[in-house]
Amino acid sequence: MSEESDDREPPRWLTPLLVAGAFALIAFAETRRPLRRRRERRATHTARNLATAGLTAAITSALQAPLLAPLVARVTRDRLGLLHRLPLPRSVRTLLGVLLLDYTLWWWHRANHELPPLWRFHLVHHVDRDLDASTAIRFHFGELSLSVFYRMAQVRLFGVDAFTLSLWQTLLLVSIAFHHSNLRLTPELERRLARWIVTPRMHGIHHSDYRDETDSNWSSLFSWWDRLHGTLRLDVPQNAIDIGVPAYARASDVTLAAITALPFRAQRDDWMATGGAQHLVRPSPVSTETAPPC
Repeated sequence: MSEESDDREPPRWLTPLLVAGAFALIAFAETRRPLRRRRERRATHTARNLATAGLTAAITSALQAPLLAPLVARVTRDRLGLLHRLPLPRSVRTLLGVLLLDYTLWWWHRANHELPPLWRFHLVHHVDRDLDASTAIRFHFGELSLSVFYRMAQVRLFGVDAFTLSLWQTLLLVSIAFHHSNLRLTPELERRLARWIVTPRMHGIHHSDYRDETDSNWSSLFSWWDRLHGTLRLDVPQNAIDIGVPAYARASDVTLAAITALPFRAQRDDWMATGGAQHLVRPSPVSTETAPPC
């Protein structure tokens, strides 16, 4: 077993600085090269998403401080978990830790779609009618509060140290800002990037208002997990996609008050549009772009 110390931890200011810089750069770039047409004013949309993110951050931070941070310290100090049982160099243990965290996040994301109690909270993210960098931080406080306990299970099971957790979270936050963005890249660049990471067109399919397309592309950082499980979709052009959930297509459905209360109210038939059409499977193949999306 390696005797190398696991007490490395980056400066506390580094991750917020990197993430904020990436968000700002991506948010600016998507205004210069938009991928999809907007459905509401950018300022209104961004303000709502920032308010949701602020409330969520306050609540989840209050949970993480007494729960997650002490667990990471104990796992590191007592060498608990799978990775500490393997005689690996520190660099390999870090790499494996990042991959295991990201792979098991794929399962958590899938569970948030397939288990009705979790979907109630994750729905708040999907009813956004525009997809841009601000959507990346628009999660209900209930969803991210529950995710704290899932993260604790990941840390304890795998034996993830503070450095590995911080590295993965930094990469993850930059990734979700990027793939939620409304940034138009060339199809060729998208194809190349999608072999490795989640891209804007790839994640745009996941935010489609057809259930079969939403139930795909569950990866958050590396796109490999969808390839592994056969859930990768790259075949839907962006101009064929309406972002959102059919039952919540009106502006009044997605106000700040409405989405905050949404998980606690009686649920609608999410995939039933106002006109009565069910959006479970897209009725016919689409080929309205000359090049495939990725």
